[in-house]
Amino acid sequence: MIVEASSLPAELEVTANTDDGLIMGLKHRTHPVQGVQFHPESIMTTVGKDLLRNFLEQ
Repeated sequence: MIVEASSLPAELEVTANTDDGLIMGLKHRTHPVQGVQFHPESIMTTVGKDLLRNFLEQ
């Protein structure tokens, strides 16, 4: 599933995307809700542990 940034409600902010523009991360502007469209815990994600650590330490 691919989401176009232009179709998102104003409450959602894109926080990460790929080099070719695919949305990989979102956050809600007023609620403490974030999401990613990949598996940071995967061994194929080279900085996955850093991403998880940074998220948990916020």
